[in-house]
Amino acid sequence: MRPETASIMILKYPFTILATIAIWVLSLFPLSLPEPITDVPFYDKWGHFVMYGTFTLIVLWESRRAEHVSWNKTFLWKILAIVLMSGLLELLQAYATTNRSGEWADFLANSTGVLIGTAIYLATNKLLKQRI
Repeated sequence: MRPETASIMILKYPFTILATIAIWVLSLFPLSLPEPITDVPFYDKWGHFVMYGTFTLIVLWESRRAEHVSWNKTFLWKILAIVLMSGLLELLQAYATTNRSGEWADFLANSTGVLIGTAIYLATNKLLKQRI
């Protein structure tokens, strides 16, 4: 990638880039949580769900703002890329780290978050178009 292309990407997708970095760091490095939060049933699955739902919203809203042509053609590819990144991170947790574990249940929570984030995006996008 040429340097000017990288700077354009940073300017067009700053929140997507920051959220991607945050997810990779949170997924691959040790994380200690306070005791009260670990008392919540399935707290880690809720965390996965919310994180990927929010990430999906960021990616879709920022893409919609930054791209002017053929956005609909790339919509499904963006959703698929998020789900694939989620799966890759679960595999890396399972096979490339000693302090994390990859789980199918986490992948399911991630994918559910992506689907709900997509549904929220589509619903709000439709409402905003109706108001204009």
